Amino acid sequence: MTKVMICAGEASGDLHGASVASELKSIAPQIELLGMGGSHMRSAGIDIVYDIADIGVMGFVEILRNLPRFFRLREYLSRVMEERRPDVILLIDYGGFNMALASVAKKKNIPVVYYICPKAWVWGKWRAKAIAGWVNKVAAIFPFEAEIYRQAGASVEFVGHPLLDIVQSTMDRQEAYRFFGADPQRPLLLLLPGSRYQEVESLLELMLASARKVQEQIPDCQFFLPVAPTIPLERIESVVKASGVSVVFTRNSTYNLMQIADCAIAASGTVTLEAALMELPSVIVYRVKTATYWLIRLVANVSHVGLPNIVSGRRILPELIQDEATSTNVSQAALRLLQDPAVRQQARSDIKQVRINLGQPGAVLRVAKIVLDVAAGGKA
Repeated sequence: MTKVMICAGEASGDLHGASVASELKSIAPQIELLGMGGSHMRSAGIDIVYDIADIGVMGFVEILRNLPRFFRLREYLSRVMEERRPDVILLIDYGGFNMALASVAKKKNIPVVYYICPKAWVWGKWRAKAIAGWVNKVAAIFPFEAEIYRQAGASVEFVGHPLLDIVQSTMDRQEAYRFFGADPQRPLLLLLPGSRYQEVESLLELMLASARKVQEQIPDCQFFLPVAPTIPLERIESVVKASGVSVVFTRNSTYNLMQIADCAIAASGTVTLEAALMELPSVIVYRVKTATYWLIRLVANVSHVGLPNIVSGRRILPELIQDEATSTNVSQAALRLLQDPAVRQQARSDIKQVRINLGQPGAVLRVAKIVLDVAAGGKA
């Protein structure tokens, strides 16, 4: 019986891990699955040897503070590898930590597949070279990523982006307006502050201050805030109430909500790609602690930070990062999208290319087949 260990370190990786697990069970019903993950992976039938609920740490400074905990976790998972002897390990995202696990697995002669790899185009190609030495197969989700890893000597397959299988509406526009209680005659702006509380804490007040300035110019604008399942609603209600902006909270059907929105103010990350796939223009914002920001500036090598812009190879959506992320700048960018139909239409036209650049649907099934192929090779 094939045994697969899946390691994800945060909420998005937990979802991707659960999706791959479901495909693996569909192909090989008797498969044994274990790993590091959260509630979604557990629900998918994975034996969770470590729950990731408390390790959503962001930024260099924050990671440095938590290094002893990460070292202990790495040693624990090393023991799990030794005791359970998986036929293959699937690493999902969570670059710094999962790279260390890849090195550990290599020393134990356990084959490794890396899915949603460290962003070598941001942090330098040395990461791609390191992974090429530790990993048996890279499942790349971006075409430019596949080429970087291929040049570094890795065995690579471009599988396409998993969001292509996920991001779609389940209602028509009129159904969505009724479901959310939104008025189709009034502009609708989404606030998307992220899925980790640290992100929300950093960006929510900025987004609300920006919304307040938008409201001054468009008094009938509607504001909706989809709340990630990882964020306790009570932790943000008081912040929103203090802002003086009337905001409708939602928990589910975010893609249906994106379908009827005119614009979003979104934290840089996966949600900007989700919005782009729903053809929703976004103002991309991000702020981190000052020390973390300057460390990133020293080592990162990118001209864009927003995923739709990176995938497009040019700035098709506004990006406001760190000191540029002020309520005045953010609100002005949002107002241009809300008030100028030509600007909004151009943005919608540009982001249609994002879907084309991400390949074909079926990424998760391709990854599952790669995992099983590598596992079979390891047994041979």
